[in-house]
Amino acid sequence: MSISVLTLVRGRRAHLVNLIAGLNASTRKPDELVVAYMQDAPHVDLPATDFPVRAVFVAGDEMPLAAARNRAATAAVGEQLIFLDVDCVPSPTLVDRYAETAGSPGGIRLGEVLYLPAEALEGGIDFALLDRIGVRHPAKPPIATDEIRPTPSHGELWGLSFAISAADWMRAGGMDERYVGYGGEETDFAARLEKAGVPMWWVGGARAYHQHHVVHTPAYQHFDAIVRNARLFRATWGRGCMDYWLGHFDERGLIAWDADTITVLRGPTAEEVAASRMPPEILFS
Repeated sequence: MSISVLTLVRGRRAHLVNLIAGLNASTRKPDELVVAYMQDAPHVDLPATDFPVRAVFVAGDEMPLAAARNRAATAAVGEQLIFLDVDCVPSPTLVDRYAETAGSPGGIRLGEVLYLPAEALEGGIDFALLDRIGVRHPAKPPIATDEIRPTPSHGELWGLSFAISAADWMRAGGMDERYVGYGGEETDFAARLEKAGVPMWWVGGARAYHQHHVVHTPAYQHFDAIVRNARLFRATWGRGCMDYWLGHFDERGLIAWDADTITVLRGPTAEEVAASRMPPEILFS
């Protein structure tokens, strides 16, 4: 079968270089890499590959994440689509493992992601080292390299690394492009997958490594998008999403929040946004 790897990019050239280096080290190469640029021009002087690297462009001042994934999926030629966040370096077995599990169990498959400290890749990519120093997100399950495990719910969808057939992507209807900016589009897509009857699994052996970037807690820099997209999700599905971030905003007096409505009381100040920036030793929110 043919396999396309898809990634979304705004800035992050060094991270894209490392993602490509990881694909170059793969035991099975993809048939192509599709880069959906949320910027005007592609990055130049990227590493050479023995598979095509194709670019599509998606306009929008705010991060058009759902639209960019849809454009990448439409442009892709692969029967299997591997969505890999630009912050992720694939392990040598990631593409192979997603390919092995395409027929059985099929559906949408989620791979393990380990978070790396800030200077982990300064000396190049040493996968044995990354395995030792990478940290699993506490909300995600450990999984053996040969294990396949059904997810407890489709709400487990994790956009950093997943594989799905092009047919199942279309069956679910792709992503809802009304979601713009940070948050909500992946949870909405998970609901679409569940409605379409596409099963979801955790798959061992498809490990990726998350390259470090600064995180904010609370996510004040995405305040407007989180509120807007949470309201959209509730209007669409009759339930909430992003409760973690909304809880932060509610506790700090930025919103009033109940089962039906989100009322904005004030936006975060510039000082609050600056103070929410975490030190480099914090790997995830």
